[in-house]
Amino acid sequence: MNDCIFCKIIAGDFNTDFVYENDYAVVFKDINPKADIHLLVVPKLHVESLNELEDEVLLGKLMMTVKEVTKKEGLKSYRTVINTGKEAGQEVFHLHIHILSGGII
Repeated sequence: MNDCIFCKIIAGDFNTDFVYENDYAVVFKDINPKADIHLLVVPKLHVESLNELEDEVLLGKLMMTVKEVTKKEGLKSYRTVINTGKEAGQEVFHLHIHILSGGII
């Protein structure tokens, strides 16, 4: 999607530093962190939210990406959050998983 900020980040439009990347997703730091460590796992395929995700393989790959990046970063305790819909706090309408660790606000 041309107006999706996460699609632009994935395309390299902002020279965002990726903490981790694989064939399915990119991981980068949240610009408004709610914890000492606040990362976003974003699928390379544009999917508006969890409600629109039909690909169970992609969902599994995203969860494995969480596991891989937390291991790489040395995180043993963390919280994962998926906000789905505006009323639930979703601000960017491209599916993403928050990884929060450390002092959480």
